Amino acid sequence: MNEKENIIVRTPVTDDATLMSLKAGDVFYITGTIVTARDAVHERVIVEGMKLPIDLKGLAIFHAGPVMVREKDVWKCVSIGPTTSRRMEYFEYEFIERTGVKIIIGKGGMEPKTAEACKKYKAVYAIFPGGCGVLGASAVRRVAGVEWLDLGVPEALWILEVEKFGPLIVTIDTYGNNLADEIVNNAMRKRESIVQEALRRFSEK
Repeated sequence: MNEKENIIVRTPVTDDATLMSLKAGDVFYITGTIVTARDAVHERVIVEGMKLPIDLKGLAIFHAGPVMVREKDVWKCVSIGPTTSRRMEYFEYEFIERTGVKIIIGKGGMEPKTAEACKKYKAVYAIFPGGCGVLGASAVRRVAGVEWLDLGVPEALWILEVEKFGPLIVTIDTYGNNLADEIVNNAMRKRESIVQEALRRFSEK
């Protein structure tokens, strides 16, 4: 197995060099703290201007709505999979800027504004495979806490201690390289060649 596929990033990230060594397409895992933060959390912070109850500096956030069960006074994570990250695109630049978060995890691609923030603030956006919620939960060693539970279980801030959480695929790196853009550009190039070939064949008839 490629050595790059065994990268473990520990959070909180205290050294930009750690993330700057990752390139779009690389696979890595997280050991440390991950905090779930999706639509409602972003809206509270950016639109309503509410102060976060925890410090996200150097941490990873996960665009996810976990399935949690409470056994006496202890919460346990049953399943945790990603939600579509593009819904947070409008907020993500400012969220990264305000909070100092270093790793954003979700599903699907994000757009140029998030890529710009990743480049400026040395953060990365990574995708976690969809449909692997049980795999994600298996890496959760402890639910360290929960904030803003009034938003409901899926939207709350769940503070998770994880060990080798992943695999995570870097989709936007600290240099602003965006795999989503590359995929779209490649598709457009292929589309153009297909159109040209069709026109050529048509003209030969």
